[in-house]
Amino acid sequence: MTDFDALRSDGSWQLTTTGDRITGAVFRLAPNPDRRALVEALGADASDPEQWESVLLEAFLTAPESADLTVLELHLTDFHHSAARAAAALASRGREHLVELHLGHDFKLLYEHATTSTGRSFDPLEKLNEGFANESAVDLWSALPALRALTLRGGLLLDDMGSTTVTDLHVIGAPFAIGALFPDRAPGVVTLTAEIGYDVFGGVCPAGQLELLTPEGYPALRHLDISRAVFDEADEEVLETLAELPLLRQLETLDLELEEDVPERLAPAFAHLERGPEAG
Repeated sequence: MTDFDALRSDGSWQLTTTGDRITGAVFRLAPNPDRRALVEALGADASDPEQWESVLLEAFLTAPESADLTVLELHLTDFHHSAARAAAALASRGREHLVELHLGHDFKLLYEHATTSTGRSFDPLEKLNEGFANESAVDLWSALPALRALTLRGGLLLDDMGSTTVTDLHVIGAPFAIGALFPDRAPGVVTLTAEIGYDVFGGVCPAGQLELLTPEGYPALRHLDISRAVFDEADEEVLETLAELPLLRQLETLDLELEEDVPERLAPAFAHLERGPEAG
C-alpha cells in the first residue's frame, strides 16, 4: 500500500483532492539529495539515485488512488529513465477520468545536455529516432480514453501521438523521436499550438515541417497557433509554405506573428480566416 503521507512530505508530488478523491496531481522532483529511506520504504532498489524519481512516479501512478485523476502534470528531471517508467505506470490502469495531461522536461535550448538529479549530464540526442518514453510498447493511449488536452514539452519524448481523443494539443520543443515538432497524425485535434526556438547548435525549425500538417492526418484541425515558433525561413517564405498547404482551407484561425503585413500576392490564400497572420 502506498504511503501517501510519505510521498507528500517528500514534496515532489502536489496532490489536489475533491472530497475523498485525488483528482489533480503535479510532479516535480523536489531538491532532496537524501530520499534513500523513502525509496526503500516504497520497496524499491535505492542503489541508483537517478532512478529515485521513477520510483516516486510509479508509487503514485500505479496506486488505486490515482484512478480518479482528471488533471496530471509530470515535470521530469531524470527523464532518461523516468519518461519510460512514467508511461508504463500511466498505462498500468485505465484512466477513465483523466482529461488533461502535461508531460515533459524543462530546457533552455533544444537538445542541450540535460542535468540529472545527481548533477551528471547526458546527451538527449543519443535517443534520436528512438525516443525516451517508449509509450507504444505499453499501449499508453488506450489507457487514456478520456484525454482531451495534451501538452508535451522537451525533445524526443514520444514515438508519436497515438490518441484519437485529444482535441487540444500543445507542443513545446521537438517532442517526437525523429526530432519533429508535430506528430504524423492527430485525428481529433481541433486546436494545435506549437512553440519552438533555437536548438543548442543555433538551428531552428525547418519550415518544411509545416508540410506534416495534412488534411488526412489532421481532419479536425481548425485552429493553428505558431506565433511562438521560429522557422528557418523568412516570413514571406513561411507564408508561401502555408499558402500551399491543402490544410489551410479548413482552418478558421491561424496565429503567426510577422514583421510586416502579409504580401498582397499571398493575401487571398488567408482571406477566409476569422483570424490570420499579422504584423506584431
